[in-house]
Amino acid sequence: MTDRPVHALTTAMLLAALLTIAAGCSHLPPMRPFHRKPAPAPEVVHELVTTTPEGADMAFPQYWKGNTLVVDMRPAGGQGSAVLKPSEHSVWPVRIAFRVMPGQFGALEVRAAQRVVIPITTTGTKPVDLELAPGVFIMKSPQIAIAWGPAD
Repeated sequence: MTDRPVHALTTAMLLAALLTIAAGCSHLPPMRPFHRKPAPAPEVVHELVTTTPEGADMAFPQYWKGNTLVVDMRPAGGQGSAVLKPSEHSVWPVRIAFRVMPGQFGALEVRAAQRVVIPITTTGTKPVDLELAPGVFIMKSPQIAIAWGPAD
């Protein structure tokens, strides 16, 4: 019966050593091959000048996502309108998208070379990017007028 105390002592020492190692390793940065750093926040750009229809300055954050300029409308209220124009001495981006939250408002109306009304989904918890179809605006469009509010 002398083996039991030795076995219990050995088990206790091994358990204490494992706990000490685990506690020490928790302070190290993760070195797992599948661990990735979170993507950096997108850089805010100012490609388009945004104003109210009356001409007062207004601002929505703008980001590049590939070759698409994303206009972040999450700070917008439940209803409103704005006018977008290229910055001085620049041209329209190739693609434009509007970032909204589901249920933020009912629809987004876009007027340029064409008029488009885009319904906003009410389901989901993550932002949605609504990309304008080709032809909605053209490089010669002087401005893009947008309006948002309840769906008709």
